Amino acid sequence: MKLITTSQGRLRLVGLAEGISLLILIGIAMPLKYAFGMPEATKAIGMLHGLLFVLYVLLIIMMHIEMSWKFGRTAMLLAASVIPFGTIYADRKVFKQL
Repeated sequence: MKLITTSQGRLRLVGLAEGISLLILIGIAMPLKYAFGMPEATKAIGMLHGLLFVLYVLLIIMMHIEMSWKFGRTAMLLAASVIPFGTIYADRKVFKQL
């Protein structure tokens, strides 16, 4: 249960959830909205995705302070948060090394 009990684990978990929520938003909710006229799906999933995104950014800032990360690592992780599926890439390339 390291994913819940450590700061790094929580960051990885939220990053994965944020990436999956984007996939659901793009792959399921958007087609439901535009192909079938069901905008409710994008409202619900979009709000969840936005919440996870904000939480991910806050956790990166908290880890920067807690772990005394260099600015370059923090900047790269913040940049990854705005690139589609960048949080999943960051998990594979950065967080597993820590």
